[in-house]
Amino acid sequence: MSDSDTPIRREDTHGAWIMDAESRLDRRRARERFEMNQAFGLPAAESIRDRNLTLFSRTPVGYDHFGPFNPSRFLEDMRQLGDQDVVFIGAPYDGGTPYRSGARYGPQGMRTMSGLQRGYLPDFGVDLNEALVMVDAGDVTVIPGNLEKSFDQIAKAVSYAAERSVFPVILGGDHSIGYPTIRGMSPFIDGNIGIIHFDRHADTGEFGLDERSNGTPFFHATNIPNAPPTNLVQVGIGRSLGPRSFVSNARERGTTFITMRDFDRYGLERVVEYALEIAWKNAKAVWISLDIDVIDPAFAPGTGSPVPGGFNSREILRLVADVAAEGVVGMEVVEVAPPYDIADVTSLLGVWTILEALGSLVESGKLGRRRTDDARTS
Repeated sequence: MSDSDTPIRREDTHGAWIMDAESRLDRRRARERFEMNQAFGLPAAESIRDRNLTLFSRTPVGYDHFGPFNPSRFLEDMRQLGDQDVVFIGAPYDGGTPYRSGARYGPQGMRTMSGLQRGYLPDFGVDLNEALVMVDAGDVTVIPGNLEKSFDQIAKAVSYAAERSVFPVILGGDHSIGYPTIRGMSPFIDGNIGIIHFDRHADTGEFGLDERSNGTPFFHATNIPNAPPTNLVQVGIGRSLGPRSFVSNARERGTTFITMRDFDRYGLERVVEYALEIAWKNAKAVWISLDIDVIDPAFAPGTGSPVPGGFNSREILRLVADVAAEGVVGMEVVEVAPPYDIADVTSLLGVWTILEALGSLVESGKLGRRRTDDARTS
């Protein structure tokens, strides 16, 4: 029935009824949940003005997914972090992407595809469930409209894990987060930190469209005093590695490119040996930063800046495992963008790069307090 001839009064509208009904709803449970989230999620970085926001999100929104990354369990109360070997941390930020966004869904995609795994890695003779205590922290609370505040949050989250000597695995997110992850880790390394960066792009620009971006993380990361550019080695570079300034910056700062042509010429084992030599020279620790676009888009189409001619799946899994075998302090997998994926193959490959690294670390005795403790008592 139409009231087209009746004058509209605000108090008679359904909108007014909704407002009045909302005022009568009980808020007790919401307040209790809010207070618990505040305690469990930890205080946000100092740059965050809204102190209702937490460091680790405990109220999922569209691209948040608490997983957990299998075979870990979700750690709701982050105050309990410290007695574990590995923590998975989602960084669903893609505001540093000037081209095709979508990597904010990377943590969700990788967690979903990790559900196919059970932790037993026969190639390494390792069962991660037995060798490691693993937890998933959920996602860092990022600020989609503010890159620098998101960086502050990501850096603080990595620092929280590093301070407690828990191995962080960062689920990106675009590659702009490669700067705050190193920023968060570096204060806890007593000496220099080397970076082994797998990518088709150099990511050594100073700015992109007047801001830091996914093409600039390693210009800024290597400005950190104990992360010198001479300990940055970039593997898989080539064909479309970025603007000319990427090359000139790398040349002037003394970073090292290992291109796909080098890989074809020298082979996998020698490339790994050389990359480790550069990253570990006068360094106390090494970090792995893996951009999924280092893999040929035939094997990993779900990424924002695909470049033909990269590694195949078997090659990248072997490369990551061999690098990790020497010991690393953490790793990140970035630029997995499920909106461009086919049958989730890119998310699945991102999962397996992580599993291969963890399996290799355990096999080599570089990770796993439980395994070490068992050996001492046997």
